[in-house]
Amino acid sequence: MVSPVESVRFLGQPALADLADVPAVSRWVRSGRCRLHLLDYGPPDGVPVVVLPGITSPAITMDFVARELTDLVRPLVLDVRGRGLSDDAPQEDEPPRGYDLGSYAADVHAVLSGLGLSRPILLGHSMGARIAAVAAGREELRGVVLVDPPMSGPGRGPYPTTLAAFLGQLAEARRGTDADEVARSWPRWPRREQELRARWLSSCSRTAIAATHAGFESEDFFEHWPHVPAPAFLLHGGDSPVVTASGAAEAAAANPAAELVEVPGAGHMVFWDQPAAALAALRGVLAKLL
Repeated sequence: MVSPVESVRFLGQPALADLADVPAVSRWVRSGRCRLHLLDYGPPDGVPVVVLPGITSPAITMDFVARELTDLVRPLVLDVRGRGLSDDAPQEDEPPRGYDLGSYAADVHAVLSGLGLSRPILLGHSMGARIAAVAAGREELRGVVLVDPPMSGPGRGPYPTTLAAFLGQLAEARRGTDADEVARSWPRWPRREQELRARWLSSCSRTAIAATHAGFESEDFFEHWPHVPAPAFLLHGGDSPVVTASGAAEAAAANPAAELVEVPGAGHMVFWDQPAAALAALRGVLAKLL
């Protein structure tokens, strides 16, 4: 049972001030009782790309990717429930209910219908890639791009980052952290991304992180991946401990119509580890989908 103190989410004024430097407009939709927040980078007539971030990544942490795509598409980055400015799951939903793949995919449907997005592209990283795989089987899409989805699940090895590691970083953020401390865990990241994580990680729900992490090992990615319709792309880091060489081979065999793209030298945090190469790979994939 999580205490009320442990469940508190907060953002300081420096974090909210970050929004002034983001070239996006806030959008809001409802998914049941949850109010969901997105950053809409425009242009309004562009092909919509709904971006679904990872387990501890509020929407603003994908700003450095989204802002580089507006000449091609219209990125809309979701604060997944329990993160950023979006609501928690309803209180009556006992974890993992409310933070399971079905609930997350229902939020994607609410976003598409609430904002009137016709035949969008779904782009998900890590947790977001698992959500996109489920949603892709339910929505009419132009295409889907999964970036380094956790392939752990029943009968498979554990997710390589422990829950204790995630919660330790969350505790640092709630205590008050800075980019130097973030760099100890993520030394390869650009400085601005370390700063944003230091200011925004405390907006993530401890319950959401714990329930999602449990889902990494109780919900099977490969139950959904073979049914993701083409055109589908799977980008993965060449040095990722999450999508290993054997995992990539299994993914290719399970969904032969999908195209796999490796980003050399990148770990699981593909865009953060190799920003230029990862962005170039993503732009190449989006060009094919367009």
